[in-house]
Amino acid sequence: MKKATILLIFAMMLSVLAGCSSDKKDNNSSKQGQLQNITIGLMPDVDSIPFIIAQEKGYFKEEGITVTLKPFKSAMDRDSALQSGNLDGAVSDMLAEAFAKAGGFDTVITSITNGSYKLVVSKDETAASVQDLKGKEIAISKNTIIDYVTDKILTEGGLSSADSNKVVIPQIPTRLEMLQNSKIAAATLPEPMATIAVKNGGKVLRTSEQLNLNPGVLIFTTKSVNEKEKEIQAMYRAYSKAVAYLASEPMENYIDLVIEKGGFPKDVKGALVLPKYKKATAPQEKDIEDVITWLQSRQLITQKYLYSDLVDTRFLR
Repeated sequence: MKKATILLIFAMMLSVLAGCSSDKKDNNSSKQGQLQNITIGLMPDVDSIPFIIAQEKGYFKEEGITVTLKPFKSAMDRDSALQSGNLDGAVSDMLAEAFAKAGGFDTVITSITNGSYKLVVSKDETAASVQDLKGKEIAISKNTIIDYVTDKILTEGGLSSADSNKVVIPQIPTRLEMLQNSKIAAATLPEPMATIAVKNGGKVLRTSEQLNLNPGVLIFTTKSVNEKEKEIQAMYRAYSKAVAYLASEPMENYIDLVIEKGGFPKDVKGALVLPKYKKATAPQEKDIEDVITWLQSRQLITQKYLYSDLVDTRFLR
């Protein structure tokens, strides 16, 4: 009788301990799943496509994170939202990061993105080379990645900044419209807007890929990097899944989704050529140095920032 009682008590103790262990495991799982939401600003360009895919294919959800994607039509609006605290991060560029630092806004580059920028002439323009654009109007957004890429293309083509006649048109859709209506001779456009211009009769003179330029980056506020480290790690895991999806799936399986969610014109269907997306990697030091040199040569910033001032690689290890 005593033996049976002891066995019963022992069994009850094991049951209680097992329950405590299970509760502890559930609590730990719950704590691990309690990730904060993050908000990321996107531009109407191909850099943003992996984020759209990650959202729509449920990769963010699989990683236990809620990501809000906010679209912007101009770099100025995007930067204002980031600096005012309305965004945790944004698809951006190295120039924007340098400007943010110079302006006292605490942000960092966490990885590069895969974008494409093209100098396109209008359908009524006879220019067959970069040199043929001497003295002609080229639409840009001033002191941005577009301006930087344009200068690099002009220099490589044998022209100086003084040889060009740049017209400032910040809004990308407006820039495209003016090019298509032949109100300007040329414009530097990101993809997919460059594809639209070509589909409607424009001609590409030079591209960022041909110059091996890749100044597009993902930027986060330092506050978000420090307070939402697990969230950003989860975001990058989802981003990697999206990159793998884009590498394996035919474009016809997702182009309608990208057009709808990315706000891209329907004309890109059947004509868009995407870059080869890569998993998140750090920018090259030389690319950072070239951007800083360009900004200083224009007296847009005074301080020569080091790579470590602008880049945080903790999420790429």
